[in-house]
Amino acid sequence: MSSKATRKVDIEPYRGPVGGWGSVKGVTEILLREAIPLKGSLALWRQNKPQGFACVSCSYGRPQHLSHFEFCENGAKATAWEITDKRCPPEFFATHTVTELESWSDLELEEVGRLTAPMRWDSAIDKYLQIPWTEAFAGIAAELKALAPKSVVFYASGRASLEASYMYQLLARMYGNNNLPDSSNMCHESTSVALPQTIGVPVGTVKIEDFPHSDCVMFFGQNVGVNSPRMLHQLQEVRERGVPIITFNPLRERGLESFTNPQSPIEMLTLSETQISTQYHQLHPGGDLAVLVGMSKALLAMDEEAKAAGTERVIDVDFIEQDTSGFDTFVTSMEHFQWPEIEACSGLSRSAIESAAGVYRNAKAVIACYGMGLTQHRSGVLAIQMLSNLLLMRGNIGKPGAGIFPVRGHSNVQGQRTVGITEKPDLVPLDRIAQQYGFDPPRERGLDTVGTCEAVRSGSVKAFIGLGGNFIRAVPETDLMERAWRQLRLTVQIATKLNRGALIHGGAAYLLPCLGRIEIDRQATGVQFVTVEDTTGRFHASHGRAEPAGENILSEPKIVAELAKAVLASNPKVDWDAWSGNYALVRDAIAETYPAIFKNFNERIKNPAGFDRPLPARERKWTTPNGKANFISPRSLSEDPDLPRTRVGVLTLITLRSNDQFNTTVYGLDDRLRGINGTRMVVLMNKADIEEHGLRDGDEIDLLGAAADAVPRVVRGLRVVAYNVPQGSCAGYYPECNPLLPLWHHAEGSHVPAAKSIPVHVHKRG
Repeated sequence: MSSKATRKVDIEPYRGPVGGWGSVKGVTEILLREAIPLKGSLALWRQNKPQGFACVSCSYGRPQHLSHFEFCENGAKATAWEITDKRCPPEFFATHTVTELESWSDLELEEVGRLTAPMRWDSAIDKYLQIPWTEAFAGIAAELKALAPKSVVFYASGRASLEASYMYQLLARMYGNNNLPDSSNMCHESTSVALPQTIGVPVGTVKIEDFPHSDCVMFFGQNVGVNSPRMLHQLQEVRERGVPIITFNPLRERGLESFTNPQSPIEMLTLSETQISTQYHQLHPGGDLAVLVGMSKALLAMDEEAKAAGTERVIDVDFIEQDTSGFDTFVTSMEHFQWPEIEACSGLSRSAIESAAGVYRNAKAVIACYGMGLTQHRSGVLAIQMLSNLLLMRGNIGKPGAGIFPVRGHSNVQGQRTVGITEKPDLVPLDRIAQQYGFDPPRERGLDTVGTCEAVRSGSVKAFIGLGGNFIRAVPETDLMERAWRQLRLTVQIATKLNRGALIHGGAAYLLPCLGRIEIDRQATGVQFVTVEDTTGRFHASHGRAEPAGENILSEPKIVAELAKAVLASNPKVDWDAWSGNYALVRDAIAETYPAIFKNFNERIKNPAGFDRPLPARERKWTTPNGKANFISPRSLSEDPDLPRTRVGVLTLITLRSNDQFNTTVYGLDDRLRGINGTRMVVLMNKADIEEHGLRDGDEIDLLGAAADAVPRVVRGLRVVAYNVPQGSCAGYYPECNPLLPLWHHAEGSHVPAAKSIPVHVHKRG
């Protein structure tokens, strides 16, 4: 039944640390709520351990020396959510129409529990009905065979293993397209575009082993307390050595302020806390680019002073001359930007920026971490390249304790890209695939997330297959997209739980329940394990430990294989049955396609610590066209140049995750770390902006889109919460605020939705 009972709303400032007893309470509560206190506790003991399973939420890596409990509060919530004893059987759908379920919230839908049988939507009664697996595959195949290949999209959420992802991309390409968007398109695609141009690799260069050798850590737009809490253990060790941590973020996030290690009896008993950030700069949303320009100007000025005084240079002259290109042009570009403009765009004073630059100057090995606060802006690609410039100035890429560290979200979103989930054919060894499997792969660029949405609107996309995720809830322009989505001919959701993606559907709609990664995967040749890549570029095995949620649930590789058999012509070089019965054969195939990365895959993955992908930039080998690391000069100071901050009455909305959610999955209505309990329908505003709009804390308002295209966009019924955000900005939860995000408002070069800088008007209700 729906859990639509009204929750009491309680909003009070939270001044405690991340971790501590609050974290312990959060884990205990969700294990009890999902009715798995014993099963959940036993599973958590094996989380992120050798012969255990890789966390299904964030992709943060494993340290060399594992603790007894190698999980965080959010990781425990993700585990409990997957192995819950709650079920969503066919009987549930017999009592609820799809139209009725559309009114349920994200939390209410997923809280029903695990899906247990394949279902097909019946238009006559507006309900999902159970069907046999054979009928599901045959029905989907009939639809796909009747469609032009380019009209079908194969989406992957980032949850799928390397094995399932490899099989899925092969299915799509053998079907006839490169329409393989994934969740990277919504977050770190900006990284994948920016870094190959600067340092020659599409991923970060930092390993967890670098933290003990670092003498400065910087954060740009990354909320470690919510999105990668296990990283706090490394940051605590860094601070215990007296190493400075400099943070640039519009909101003061508790995870970057204070931490109590819940695995330390002494800290828990004494309630002691570790201060995380030694400098915390609350810049404007999108002000990072201006900050990075300011820090670079400050360093260049310090270097001129050092030259004049005959003292040690501030920039790494030898490294720049030997390993980089474009530095002189970069220096000239810095001269064009003046401090008043830098201060206005960043929201910080010159002295604050110079203070941060001074700390950076005195450090020998610096790690720069960033998240979607950099990537989800119009100039997100350029901001990442500017961060790379700052690191290159002092040789902070390619040496121990230093590097650029994009902190990825979903647990295998980086890995699925590594094995071919991409719309960009130039990133895939298509010639090798052609020889390996005896067919001519399509060479035309496919659709990314924004392209998929545009094509659904135009009617050129007719079918959508979703390997996990909640695409329709995650994308921009929610209201418009939901209307367009209903015109699709076919939608297929491969899922563990019910979400909105199953309710906003096409003319033919199928719901296929799959095993979760934590569950034991029994196939023809015995129990199987899968593999994933973490955010540091390290591959790990993941062994399921919990019994499956039902007897009629298939693994993702099995579902992909059965779809391929039903849809594709027989190919003697691809034995889908053998692959789905023995995942080691899939790993052999991956190694054949990507030998430089996965040679001897099955042997190397036996190492309990996993193995690393090649990262030439760590060794100062630059796989760029000119063989150098490249300085790239910024064109402007604003990450969102088409959204001037001077428009009267316009606020810049930042979308946020709570500590009770992961991506679109909402575990509860509390955000302990921001003091918000019982609701997600809030807008966080600066007190001055509240007064300027004639409002009071607690008032109910609507947010209206204020983009230049004048298209009506609205989110209604938000409660005003006075909060420490920069004046001129506000914040609200994702995905609830997605209707306000224009589809065209995305990063140049990467198409990542610019969800950290949405122009809005505030309208008081009543």
